[in-house]
Amino acid sequence: MGMQVLFLMMFFGQEPWEKIFNGKDLDGWVVKLAHHDVGDNFGETFRVKDGVLAVSYDRYPEFGERFGHLFYRRKLSQFRLKLEYRFVGEQMKGGPSYAKLNSGVMFHSQAPESILKDQNWPVSVEAQFLAGGRTTMNVCTPGTEIFQKGVIVKPHCLNSSSKVYGNDEWVKVELEVLGHGRVRHWVNGELVLEYEQSTVGGGVALGFDPKYKVDGTKLDSGYIGLQSESQPVEFQTVELLDYSRCKDVKACMKE
Repeated sequence: MGMQVLFLMMFFGQEPWEKIFNGKDLDGWVVKLAHHDVGDNFGETFRVKDGVLAVSYDRYPEFGERFGHLFYRRKLSQFRLKLEYRFVGEQMKGGPSYAKLNSGVMFHSQAPESILKDQNWPVSVEAQFLAGGRTTMNVCTPGTEIFQKGVIVKPHCLNSSSKVYGNDEWVKVELEVLGHGRVRHWVNGELVLEYEQSTVGGGVALGFDPKYKVDGTKLDSGYIGLQSESQPVEFQTVELLDYSRCKDVKACMKE
């Protein structure tokens, strides 16, 4: 979106939604796969095919625990993100059983350049996408902790109240993040989960640089990253509403 168009939208009070995936290439995004350097898109794990952003493993000799993410370049604090996803094909042989029909989008993540070569997951919060008879838009917490109604959530993952969707069905999801404050998840327009106070802490993330995991640190900003963890998946209509670009933040916020 051109700056002139963005300015006019802001001036007249319209929500300045941005299409951050252009449907043509990975411009504005950077890959980080475990056991690979930043920017190494091994086997074209992330690729654009027929206007969709595909996560594919057909050029892998084996999965090799190459848990990965495609990070959007801009650091964010208060925003809304909406996209559509669907699972396609079979899980890559050698992938962990829990990763079947499993993907997600990380937020408030450490920068991709700060993720060590052999680190499995970034210190972040994950809005998790699932099929296989399970709810979707759950939340998981690699190297982080969250609270719900003022009480810490002890499990690594917390289920949403969403409906169950077909294994290859396009699903529309939306995420609203208010810095260190409230986070809300929607599926096909229905509010399915709410929590707050994202904080560095807990386990699961391994192989990190300790200076990027100082437990107790409030997570009020970071990066978003689309996930790859052995299940082929496709994304489309990836759009961002960055509240810092809204003339009236309250008007931009979802009811």
